Amino acid sequence: MTSLDPIPLSGRQPRAVRSALAVIEEVVAAGPGVTAKEISAALKLPQATTYRLLNLLVGEEYLVRLPDLRGFALGRRAARLALPVVATPPAAARAVVEHLRGMVRWGVHLASFRTGQVMLVDRDPDHPPSEDVLLARNPHASALGRLLLADQPEWRAVARDLRPLTEHTVTDPAALDGHLLVVERTGLARQCGEVRPDRGCLAVAVRDPASGTLVAGLALCGPAARVAEPNDELVRLLREHADRLVPLLA
Repeated sequence: MTSLDPIPLSGRQPRAVRSALAVIEEVVAAGPGVTAKEISAALKLPQATTYRLLNLLVGEEYLVRLPDLRGFALGRRAARLALPVVATPPAAARAVVEHLRGMVRWGVHLASFRTGQVMLVDRDPDHPPSEDVLLARNPHASALGRLLLADQPEWRAVARDLRPLTEHTVTDPAALDGHLLVVERTGLARQCGEVRPDRGCLAVAVRDPASGTLVAGLALCGPAARVAEPNDELVRLLREHADRLVPLLA
């Protein structure tokens, strides 16, 4: 059997999988603090089976035991079972983004980082960006993604697969380290032809002024060759508008 072969299931395993999923659903329905006895009764499972499933799900971080040990709640990994939802930016924030669009000929996009991924929340309708899934899965290649990675204690935990999207995509970890150090030092991320050969982006961060938490990123996207230029005036405009977004998004 190779690592790509499916793992054979015994007759009992599908039932165990269904029971484990039912336990997670019951914790969602009942809310934090539901006890093993309550889960057992609701699902009509033997208590021994319920405890075994709960211990497994806690060990895999789909559930957590509450501090008083009296009940259970959803764990860190359970959040990955649902599609992340990000609120639409307030009208005042969208107005700031639209103002920048009126001053430049490049595409202007606003992204949220509140889910731990790059999620576009205000796309420039006149300059369609790359697909959301492509940006979320390949943060190493985009300017917005590099803002996110530069903010991580260990960026390799977020960007595990440094796949090349174009011939210009940086896929060497040491080279990407260098790019992220520049982002951390200057607050400006740049990519030239790494997501699409003909396009590039400049991006700056929007942070919560109280905690310093990275909440959003504002990006200018245009021809790759132009992005590679210093563009001091465009960078100044980008930073000014990102500063205006701080009190609106923090």
